[in-house]
Amino acid sequence: MTVSATRPALTLLLPFPRGFCAGVVRAIDIVETALRKFGPPIYVRHEIVHNSFVVRSLAERGAIFVDDLDEVPAGARVVFSAHGVPKSVPAAAADRDLLTLDATCPLVSKVHREVVRSHENGFQVVLIGHAGHPEVAGTTGQLPPGTVLVVESAADVAALAVADPAKLAYVTQTTLAADNTAEIVAALTARFPAIRGPQKNDICYATSNRQEAVKAIAGRADVIMVVGSANSSNSRRLVEVAKKAGCARAFLVPSAKGIDWRWLDGAKAVGVSAGASAPEILVQEIVAAFRARFRLVVEDVVSTIEDVRFNLPQILRT
Repeated sequence: MTVSATRPALTLLLPFPRGFCAGVVRAIDIVETALRKFGPPIYVRHEIVHNSFVVRSLAERGAIFVDDLDEVPAGARVVFSAHGVPKSVPAAAADRDLLTLDATCPLVSKVHREVVRSHENGFQVVLIGHAGHPEVAGTTGQLPPGTVLVVESAADVAALAVADPAKLAYVTQTTLAADNTAEIVAALTARFPAIRGPQKNDICYATSNRQEAVKAIAGRADVIMVVGSANSSNSRRLVEVAKKAGCARAFLVPSAKGIDWRWLDGAKAVGVSAGASAPEILVQEIVAAFRARFRLVVEDVVSTIEDVRFNLPQILRT
């Protein structure tokens, strides 16, 4: 799409909430505060959150991202990512005298506690989630290998082999699409009527709020763009939610540079949201790119107000 002297009119719908959640803010703050308090380098096991812009900006300030603790020098400081880690990771860090800071989202830690408690009470645990995702690896790693059963779809439920149908409990990955998760839960309860679920929904408030905010604009938008990295589960779920809610042209974009302006051919209204790990600066860059091409009317669409805050570890508060 080229810019002309008479720019076409376009309505830009900006749903809220969008972007950073409290768990992501806490995780990034942990790395930034550690860099200020202790100085670089601060090692981070895996990406602190799934966003390349965030990771790159922290790396420029002295954070070193590693895939394995073996890459961290003995005695160094290392941060565990917001997605959580298996129990074996803190144990390995202690064996190597590493100084650790746990940036696991408190809502993920809640799921970890549910898994351990169910196991201690004699229940086999089923985890609804995406196999291979770091959060799923961290949750299954709270128990011995092979103990937690992972299902990704209702079809997986049909093939599930359990030890005792009367002693089952399920938990979920926190960043799933609520509608899809409900379908899997329905399949589990239909096949295993005695299965127990968490006392409170495991899908985090921020994931649910961002999905509801996207649904609120899906019927009005010809195109929806979700800002987020390709490895961000909650960002990809927002694209799926937008399509399911009625906006067939929904796309995941890492930044303004990732926009294919041909997507907007014929569009009169476009929505722009952001996954929970995507910073607002990337949304505003996209808004600026739209202003350069269109006579823009910007409309904020507020679904709910979030006021959740999570404290930093004590060592970083003193």
